[in-house]
Amino acid sequence: MNDRPPKRIVLTGGGTAGHVMVNVALIPRLRARGWEVHYVGSPDGIERDLIARIEPPVPYTAVKSGKLRRYLDYRNFIDPFRVLQGSVQAARVLGKLRPRAIFSKGGFVAVPVVWAAALRRIPVFLHESDLTPGLANRLSLPFAAEVFVTFPESAAFFPRKKKVVPVGPIVREELLWSDPARGRSICGFSSRRPTLLVMGGSLGAEPINRTLRAALPLLDTFQILHLTGRGRIDPAVQAAGYCQREFLYNELPDALAAADLVISRAGSTAIFELFALRKPMLLVPLPRGKGRGDQVENARYFADRGWARVLPEEDLTPERLAEEIRRLYREREVYVRRMEAAAGNLGNGLETIVAHLETFVR
Repeated sequence: MNDRPPKRIVLTGGGTAGHVMVNVALIPRLRARGWEVHYVGSPDGIERDLIARIEPPVPYTAVKSGKLRRYLDYRNFIDPFRVLQGSVQAARVLGKLRPRAIFSKGGFVAVPVVWAAALRRIPVFLHESDLTPGLANRLSLPFAAEVFVTFPESAAFFPRKKKVVPVGPIVREELLWSDPARGRSICGFSSRRPTLLVMGGSLGAEPINRTLRAALPLLDTFQILHLTGRGRIDPAVQAAGYCQREFLYNELPDALAAADLVISRAGSTAIFELFALRKPMLLVPLPRGKGRGDQVENARYFADRGWARVLPEEDLTPERLAEEIRRLYREREVYVRRMEAAAGNLGNGLETIVAHLETFVR
């Protein structure tokens, strides 16, 4: 009797959309290769909502996890116990599923899953999108068989004894099938005026929202689709050619296709998707203190190569924002040409990751 488990894999990661979208991009590729995919995430994180949108459905199991807070909070003393509790829950889940591998995108929910996988002696593969590793991946690193990285330079931040595999960016394939006309129809925009897409990440970015709204009188030559984040629409702000939406999922690829320019935070997943679409971008990275500084590093990397302009949040004023947008629009073709020239050196991250998984668990 063959007691070998089926070709089953557990994906984990969450907290922000950037920690989920790589998994979302991988799922159809894994399924096409015959993998049975399961997801382990938090009970109420954004990953649960995003994974629930996938068809056919991906089985989802919730476990407890903690959260990294960069400020004093009584929950910082409770969360280590939640992580331990989540590890016990995850160990039970993995014992039932008996997956061949764990693929962790990071975020704090991934830590108990990775620790449980180590107890069960299940191979763990980590993915790090940013230039430097986040805390969740650093906590998971001792148990990893391989670490996939987007930036080749990231290898310097991992121990030499670890196998670090540069794979390049991970881009959802549906972004490449998008339609600009459908994107303009979201807000009834015209093809005769330039379209600016503004997005501050899955939770929104209040400094960007506030400054953009104050700058609207200076941007009357643009049509603006503003993704505000959940609960951040301001119905009092009304202007010709200005359209607010909390969040787009199925419509986002078309909105990106319609955009002539994009303002974005500087999470690696998001900005490499913009790169893949050759979208001139103005990056407003989450500053150090509000985050660990990874977005500042990502933005600098793009700016140094001439792929993006960067406006630090501390310099964000309505006048400066409008000036940067107008300049980016004037120089947009230069940024497109630079991205096109560099694109061939970045590789196909999806194919590389799936090929490594297939080889390792054969």
